[in-house]
Amino acid sequence: MRILVNGVWRETAGRELAATLEELGYGGRIVSTALNGEFVATEARARTVLADGDRVEVLAPMQGG
Repeated sequence: MRILVNGVWRETAGRELAATLEELGYGGRIVSTALNGEFVATEARARTVLADGDRVEVLAPMQGG
């Protein structure tokens, strides 16, 4: 399946958002996610099914000031 991740087209085998994040190297990291512009809570990722052409945004917290 082909999805847009942070503005870059990626091929993924994962069907759920949680599996796709793991595949893309975000597994175990603290991140915020959005699917097609809508926030997806951490506990909802395993049941959030992706479709070809979806837009996924992954944001990691930054330290500093």
